[in-house]
Amino acid sequence: MPVSRTRKPKQKPREPARPQARGRGNAPRRLAAALIAAFLVCVLAVGGLSALSGGEADGGGGADGEGDASVQPLPSDHPALDVARRDADDPLALGDADAPVVMIEYVDFQDAFSGIHARQTHDALVAEYVESGDVRIEFRNYPINGPESDAAARAAWAAGRQGRFWEFYAAALGEEFHRDSGRFEEEGARALAEEAGVADVDRFAADMESDEAFDAVQRDADEGFDLGVSSTPSFMINGQAIEGARPLDEFRELLDQLIESAP
Repeated sequence: MPVSRTRKPKQKPREPARPQARGRGNAPRRLAAALIAAFLVCVLAVGGLSALSGGEADGGGGADGEGDASVQPLPSDHPALDVARRDADDPLALGDADAPVVMIEYVDFQDAFSGIHARQTHDALVAEYVESGDVRIEFRNYPINGPESDAAARAAWAAGRQGRFWEFYAAALGEEFHRDSGRFEEEGARALAEEAGVADVDRFAADMESDEAFDAVQRDADEGFDLGVSSTPSFMINGQAIEGARPLDEFRELLDQLIESAP
């Protein structure tokens, strides 16, 4: 069974390091964002963003194992309902752009629990829900574990530029490894790109260090942080949140309800 605990970092994912001459001076902006995010976390908790989220596996119930796991509808103006991009050309997405349910997945490639989800649950969700047209998966980079996490996020984005993002996702998370082991440094990233079938590895390396890569990763990180995402993997499924490497049946329980209630 997938392990369901997740780390609970309390700080915003670092902005990927840029050359010093291109620094942004983000301290005031980050302080404001932190205050906003703290407020949103409270809103999400009070508003019942998900009856199924949480760091500890409890079988989906309360203390007696018989809690109500029905989906609680969100207010129409809830910020979590506006994050799906539905871009048909997004290489970091799977499924129909107009699918009734969108599952947004926030991942740090160095997080062990993100790897558990990728190896044990992702493919089944694709086979059961994405291929049927009921669910779309949109990936978001959420690097919270230091420079190699930043590099991994940019490498994944760069692989997507050549249409091999999901192959890179499978290669990068396909086995357990130690954090900060060099897996996502230059040579390691190139090796993963080759394993993923990236055609032009030199272009991949250049794309990985481009301004576009830094900006794309930061956009994803800012989005998640502003919504109150506090750990990886985290999922927003039509605004409903699930945290951690949860069992497949827990995803099914929520997805089936959302599909049934979708317009």
